[in-house]
Amino acid sequence: MSSTLAPKRTAESHSPASSQLEAMITLTSLLNSSLDVDQVRQRAIDAARSLLGCEASSLLLVDNKTGGLYFDAAIGSRGNKVKPMHLAPGEGIAGWVAEHRQPIIITDAQSDPRLYRQADQHSGFKTRNMLCVPVTRKNTLIGVLQAINKRHGTFSEIDLQLLSTLAHQIGIALENSRLYVELKESLHSVITVLAEAIEKRDPFAAGHAKRVANYSVSIGKALGLSKKSLSNLKVAALLHDIGMLGLPDRLQKTPDQMRSKERAKMMTHIYIGCDILKDVKHLQPILPAIRYHHEHYDGSGPHRLAGTDIPLIARIIAVADSFDGMTHDRPYHACVGYHQAVEELQQQAGRLFDPMVVDAFVNGQAIKLARRFFEV
Repeated sequence: MSSTLAPKRTAESHSPASSQLEAMITLTSLLNSSLDVDQVRQRAIDAARSLLGCEASSLLLVDNKTGGLYFDAAIGSRGNKVKPMHLAPGEGIAGWVAEHRQPIIITDAQSDPRLYRQADQHSGFKTRNMLCVPVTRKNTLIGVLQAINKRHGTFSEIDLQLLSTLAHQIGIALENSRLYVELKESLHSVITVLAEAIEKRDPFAAGHAKRVANYSVSIGKALGLSKKSLSNLKVAALLHDIGMLGLPDRLQKTPDQMRSKERAKMMTHIYIGCDILKDVKHLQPILPAIRYHHEHYDGSGPHRLAGTDIPLIARIIAVADSFDGMTHDRPYHACVGYHQAVEELQQQAGRLFDPMVVDAFVNGQAIKLARRFFEV
């Protein structure tokens, strides 16, 4: 009888721990599946509440200016009300944990003198019990993770171990996000320098890349592009003429109308640009825009691509680039007025340009940017 029941008892006693382990693995994978800082923070508190079965959870981060803590993310029925709040160094239970770098279980929060009562008063939420652990990375305190009000019973040592393990993973995820942001910022700095290098070679191109980028992003937003696609679009627009760095100066400074042979040589900048950027891993998504932004919608462009065979990012830049080119002096043509440039885009929709992109330009925020620039 006992031998028959023993395995069942073992399985039952093992089941909660097994479920929590599986949940930890799943939540850790989810936590580390994004490099977006905001997503990491939100997933962190979602994971804490889900893993420990509590009413609320919050992530407080170190304020580098004051040394205190601030509520970066909070989830629960009143989570949004505590977000504006800041704790002085050592203030509250979270402040104690940050100061001592030790986790703590509070079984009766209301009787603990360290409780930051302003949070409850401001939110109308009553903290009964709490589990609080430090979040660190490479011996540096990043913040504090809290689980509040266990739904059934009180927090245990096992809960503490689980939350501490989760906090360790959160520290890694936040550090990875920080490094990713730094990498993006460094890459953007390099991109800006490259765009400025083009302008220094050709005074007529001053401000061109930035204006094309602004127009392009506005068009992209009107077309509903994702955040990632808009980021790629902006970079592509800033670097769409990067290949000009490989052309002889005389081609960029021809005072009169270019001969067909010179125009053909000028067009090689689309290939030179791709060659310059081809070994930069993070810029691979923008290469189609560099190569195809001079394609014509009717298929009469350099590669004979037509319609939607031309990458959307290239079709957008084609419109923005052409508008800015028409409205600014170049060695090979004088600028035209704002209204004339808009009319030209509309007349060439379906032939040189994607009608959908032209419509997004003319009827969206991009045209407002142009109006402010020309004060019309």
